[in-house]
Amino acid sequence: MRLQFDYAFAGVQRVIGILLMIFSTAMLGPAIVGAIYGDGQIPAFVASFAITVVAGCIIWWPTRNARRELKIRDGFLVVVFFWFVLSLFGALPFILVTTPQISITNAVFESVSGLTTTGATVLTELDYMPHAILFWRVLLHWMGGMGVIVLAIAVLPMLGVGGMQLYRADTLGPVKTSKLTPRIRETAKMLWYLYVSLTAASALLFWLAGLSPFDAISDAFSAIATGGFANHDQSIGYHDSALVELISIVAMLLGATSFSMHFAIWRSANPLDYWRDFETRMLWIMAAGATALATVVLLAHGTYTDPGTAIIRALFQVVSIGTTTGFTTTDYSVWPSFLPMFLILGSFVGGCAGSTTGGMKVVRVVLLAKQGLREIRRLVHPSAMFPVKMGEQVVANRVVHAVWGFFSVYITVYVVLFLILLGFNLDPVTAFSAVAATLNNLGPGLGDISSTMTSLPALAKWVLCVAMLLGRLQIFTLLVIFTPTFWRH
Repeated sequence: MRLQFDYAFAGVQRVIGILLMIFSTAMLGPAIVGAIYGDGQIPAFVASFAITVVAGCIIWWPTRNARRELKIRDGFLVVVFFWFVLSLFGALPFILVTTPQISITNAVFESVSGLTTTGATVLTELDYMPHAILFWRVLLHWMGGMGVIVLAIAVLPMLGVGGMQLYRADTLGPVKTSKLTPRIRETAKMLWYLYVSLTAASALLFWLAGLSPFDAISDAFSAIATGGFANHDQSIGYHDSALVELISIVAMLLGATSFSMHFAIWRSANPLDYWRDFETRMLWIMAAGATALATVVLLAHGTYTDPGTAIIRALFQVVSIGTTTGFTTTDYSVWPSFLPMFLILGSFVGGCAGSTTGGMKVVRVVLLAKQGLREIRRLVHPSAMFPVKMGEQVVANRVVHAVWGFFSVYITVYVVLFLILLGFNLDPVTAFSAVAATLNNLGPGLGDISSTMTSLPALAKWVLCVAMLLGRLQIFTLLVIFTPTFWRH
């Protein structure tokens, strides 16, 4: 039994080593940006690249001959360990740069926030930050948005392991086990072709709207990845452009839509299919309803007197927070009445399954609501059969039960993390929003963290790093490896 475990672990170790070496090449991008803008931070990224590629070689070399097909359990181990390892090595450039001086805690927090597309930051004075650092932040977003694991699946035949186990482990969800193409490698390639194309189109629109090439590319990376890192302290509000805000809204909604749906639209060449898809339609309806409510409140309280301005501000923040992107055009935490908490609660919904967003996903929330209504109807008609439907499709009870299980674990984890943060003497609003901002991969919060999370205690930041990873891995992917059943043969 010991030999079998060692052999299985060797296969996992081999994959992690190769993936880490692949990840190291991304660090050369910011080095090139630093050379273009003369930031003087090239050595930090070159050193980070060298350390990461050497570490990957050290991990891979002892197991280079371990060629064994990955099982489902191995896929979970690769995904979990790789996200943790990736976060640590992604922090190296932040640690090694000379300007600004960033502590290890803050460096790891920024790295985890970037890769998980959370967008919560501990950095200030972004307008004076070296371009290389700014580009590394959004590049982490962009890689984490679709998932580095999915990128690696495209080259897994080279690694000598199967890709479906990694795909299922990294895209755990209620409707994510189907493939777009017969071969998983082709599926991963198609996802990335779509991802790159949407990013390029967004960057072009931002540039045509008047942004500099650097800001256009950076904002496109963040928007499509629904991440939220920006190059300026005022986020998208820095540009003071309604056109830029509208482009951002479209890009965020594209990132929040299932990429399987994008593929279907590309194949059918009929954009009306977006509306015919139940989950996408519900996302738009929720966004429209929340925008209408927010607009009425803003106008009623006199926050904005011009209806056009109120609508665009409300729409931007509803889409930004609802898709767990976290861009801002104004400090929404000081908006009147219940709006700030209403928006934070909206981040629990997130976007569509198969998108780059965080949160519980629209499909799960809708299924929870439908199941609740079914139970109410059963009270009136105990013997009747009431199937749960998504559009015209009947949802199996097994899926409904799985969604309820996910919801119960999600809320339990949230409560535990909330109580832990209260133990650091944070006020309830700050603690509540900090957990929501990290577990939902949102970014900005309320109270003391409405702009940055710099003021939080160091230990609280480490707790929130775990929260961000839990949210990115959809909780079950991480928690499952701590169960005795997982380790039984």
